[in-house]
Amino acid sequence: MSAFVGKYTDELIKTAKYLATPGKGILASDESTGTIGKRLSSINLENVESNRQALRELLFTAPGVFDYLSGVILFEETLYQTTSDGTPFVDLIRAGGAVPGIKVDKGTVEIAGTNGETTAQGLDSLGARCAKYYEAGARFAKWRAVLKVGPAEPSELAVRQNAEGLARYALICQEFGLVPIVEPEILTDGAHDIKTCAAVTERVLAAVYKSLNDHKVLLEGTLLKTNMVTPGSDSPKACRYDRHSCNLLLPEYQPMPDHHISFMDFQVGAEVIAEYTVAALRRTVPPAVPGVVFLSGGQSEEEATQNLDAMNKLEVLKPWTLSFSFGRALQQSTLKKWLGKNENVAAAQATFLVRCKANSEAGLGKYTGSGAGDAAASESLYVKGYKY
Repeated sequence: MSAFVGKYTDELIKTAKYLATPGKGILASDESTGTIGKRLSSINLENVESNRQALRELLFTAPGVFDYLSGVILFEETLYQTTSDGTPFVDLIRAGGAVPGIKVDKGTVEIAGTNGETTAQGLDSLGARCAKYYEAGARFAKWRAVLKVGPAEPSELAVRQNAEGLARYALICQEFGLVPIVEPEILTDGAHDIKTCAAVTERVLAAVYKSLNDHKVLLEGTLLKTNMVTPGSDSPKACRYDRHSCNLLLPEYQPMPDHHISFMDFQVGAEVIAEYTVAALRRTVPPAVPGVVFLSGGQSEEEATQNLDAMNKLEVLKPWTLSFSFGRALQQSTLKKWLGKNENVAAAQATFLVRCKANSEAGLGKYTGSGAGDAAASESLYVKGYKY
């Protein structure tokens, strides 16, 4: 079965390869109006366009930031915004040597007959919107499918519907010149262990790539954005794990009866997460895909960086670039430095650059821990049932 061939084929392959440049990653600044409002409220700022614009301008104008970024995902509002001096954000990103992208899904809707499982919506108007976004300067797109782990989840229906939706989205994007980032995210919500997450991740990725091939999507003109393989947020991780078998060894911690163990209380080590994640990718993701960019999934900034670094240090065949497409894990400590004040912009941008540089190094397997100094970088970013 031959892949999709259209007038944008060469451009799609070139753009996807560039986005997967080793040592560079993608900034996910595509938060919806509601989600960025939560970010702003955490520093007591009102959710108005001027504040949303100011935050994005802070990020995009950080000196030297595009040394570490190959692309920036924008929300529709942001695609048409400008800097305070009138420079379109799209032009600013291009001038820095990065590719502007756009979030194109319209959020999730519940699948009838399931236990709260969802599928993404927005396919009906996607072609017309892609044409408009391409004209505005976007060259890649993102569509997030969300699956959860539970006693009977993800159901076969949810896996199939989300795989089908991702494939249809990808083909439509390619027909209109946009590289599709295919994003099936397995939520960390739940008490499952790392082996369960690995099994679900492999099952979902296998279904996604089967559907992409069925739809004749040009894999060389795509990227994968997916979760790292980690234990669930409520799993009993207060134990030491053997890095090779991931078998539980002697408990290191016995919580008080009324102590709820949260996702960040104790962690499976970065080496274990790296081994399980890369194994899942090697079993499911074709070598034709130029790059895999990870979401942080509620990990702290520093944990996400360390896990990415551990993956790139693994001495196994990895036919794709492994990099980052972080939102919260690049912005949280930056927000706390900024606080919406002009006099704090330079300090906030310096903090942002630390995180970008740290993840750039991690994308090469050369992270030295230089980003671990800020206490905010180690704070949990986990939010149950997180929505963009």
